Amino acid sequence: MKWRGNRQSDNVEDRRGMSGGGKAVVGGGGLVLILFLVKMFFPDAAPFLDTIQQNQSNQQTAPTEQRALTPEEQEIGAFAKTVFAYTEDTFGQIFQENNLEYEQPKMVLFSDAVDTACGSATSASGPFYCPGDKKVYMDLRFFEELKTRFGAKGGDFAIAYVIAHEVGHHIQTITGTSGKVRQLQQNKSQAEANKLSVCLELQADFYAGVWAHYNKQYLEEGDIEEALSAAHAVGDDAIQSKMQGHVQPDTFTHGTSEQRIYWFKKGYQSGDINQGDTFSAILD
Repeated sequence: MKWRGNRQSDNVEDRRGMSGGGKAVVGGGGLVLILFLVKMFFPDAAPFLDTIQQNQSNQQTAPTEQRALTPEEQEIGAFAKTVFAYTEDTFGQIFQENNLEYEQPKMVLFSDAVDTACGSATSASGPFYCPGDKKVYMDLRFFEELKTRFGAKGGDFAIAYVIAHEVGHHIQTITGTSGKVRQLQQNKSQAEANKLSVCLELQADFYAGVWAHYNKQYLEEGDIEEALSAAHAVGDDAIQSKMQGHVQPDTFTHGTSEQRIYWFKKGYQSGDINQGDTFSAILD
């Protein structure tokens, strides 16, 4: 993706290089991704896994320290800040076209662990959006794990796709969609609540596709394929097949690989933010 020399967002806080006061997770990136995926598909195990992570954190208690970022870390950080600026420009324009004002989110780059308005989190959470402080949280090392362990092609546009996806959750927050879904989930069975979560995630994929449509001038050969590869790798069915050898549709929370690819492509091809009604498409 073309990005060098373009504006970088001022709404990014880079906390990488901070030790986090002993919050680093023992076991490295592999354990990080495994815990993230297990939490995603086996929510009943979350308290147990949180205890494991807390015990690991206690084993590495140390004073907070600051280290210099490597040239590679500086490079990927600059890329993430530029992509975030692209999302600001794109959704600011789209909201203005629809007579709305876009409230820009913020993004935090971190390593190992981070404190948020939604509580403390480790890298095991994967990239996520916190509606409590309206911030996107990214440990950029996640993408290497996604490539090496789950078969995604990698590449810088895989990162761009995930950033845009998380910004999609911000859009759902400021438009009230997320709040309405959470209310609906309270009166549903777990399987029905999971379907609503799938609709949210697929709509965020759609918004990421719309964003890509508006930024075609920055795309390079192979970028869209990188995004589709990442979408395929994080499909519920693909991950469950790799982790447990079979799939359990009732436990899906993010959508299948096919669904995630479909909705990203629909957003990319249409460029129309009003065509992202995943709820009618999935629940009808």
